Amino acid sequence: MMKCLSFKIAVIGGDGVGPEVTAAAQQVLEHIAALDGSLSFAFDVFPWGCEYYLKTGEMMPSDGLDILSGYDAILLGAVGDPTVPDHISLRGLLLVIRQGFDQYVNLRPVKLLKGAPCPLFGVSREQVDMVFVRENTEGEYAGLGGFFEDRAEQTAVFTRKGCQRVMRYAFDLARKEGKPLTSISKANALNYSMVFWDEIFREVSSEYPDVETKMLLVDAASMFMIREPERFGVVVCSNLFGDILTDLGAAVAGGMGLAAGANLNPEKRFPSMFEPVHGSAPDIAGQGKANPMATIWAAAQMLEHLGQPEWAQKILSSLEAVLAEGRCRTPDLGGHSSTEEVTAAVIAQIR
Repeated sequence: MMKCLSFKIAVIGGDGVGPEVTAAAQQVLEHIAALDGSLSFAFDVFPWGCEYYLKTGEMMPSDGLDILSGYDAILLGAVGDPTVPDHISLRGLLLVIRQGFDQYVNLRPVKLLKGAPCPLFGVSREQVDMVFVRENTEGEYAGLGGFFEDRAEQTAVFTRKGCQRVMRYAFDLARKEGKPLTSISKANALNYSMVFWDEIFREVSSEYPDVETKMLLVDAASMFMIREPERFGVVVCSNLFGDILTDLGAAVAGGMGLAAGANLNPEKRFPSMFEPVHGSAPDIAGQGKANPMATIWAAAQMLEHLGQPEWAQKILSSLEAVLAEGRCRTPDLGGHSSTEEVTAAVIAQIR
């Protein structure tokens, strides 16, 4: 008899459209489990986020990490609402989980799927196929600094260990996929942190003589992402630069509704977290207009991390088939379909 793999998934719908899109991803995963007798998923939904904060004064309970530590993975919807300052909502939930579970790799694919709109003239699908490896626990988001009488100070923290491990992850990925690796920096202006980053990248490069490497300043990189996206394969960058450049990448690859992200603890000492990166979009919450594809793509990343690459690829192929067919699209992609209709179309393709 075939042994069944059972995965416990913590679902944090969060704010705005978050609960709608995580529900869509759950439906996809449940459908896969129904098709594959060797897989099962147990979901627990937690009502944490801005509404929870307004009731309790916390974005998540003080023992939230202890609660989440018992799960195989976390599916997050979105965090943020106009009623709560962004620095409170972000630091009270998302960054607490990323840093608390040492999810030091933020993996964001920037891939132009067949049928997805691209704002760049004359660019083919093959020219937009990159993946960003963003350092995810320190750097500019370390949270150190303070307010003083007439100034504010924000301290970025770059450790040798932190830089080396994210760079080695990127090198291993580039080697596996046979792609060049580009490091993004700004050493001409940030004469301590980014000089340190560049030095460590050169050191780690010596361990991977078979991987083609490039080094770009962040402003030049943003230009080339528009003019020559095909020059990028795997990209490694700091927390802040990765945050900004992947939003630019999302625009190139069809919009934020197609932008997925994985927050990984590669050693699996702690659960990893998977999310869309489009934000909570409170202006369309509850209207059935949210695009679920980014969250479904994030669920595919989750399956990859959980050792199910075939189903991960099946989800991605199904997303692409729905986009290529063109009949079922949410408003952000120029269509009139609802969240539920797009989810049903993806499930039909999987089936």
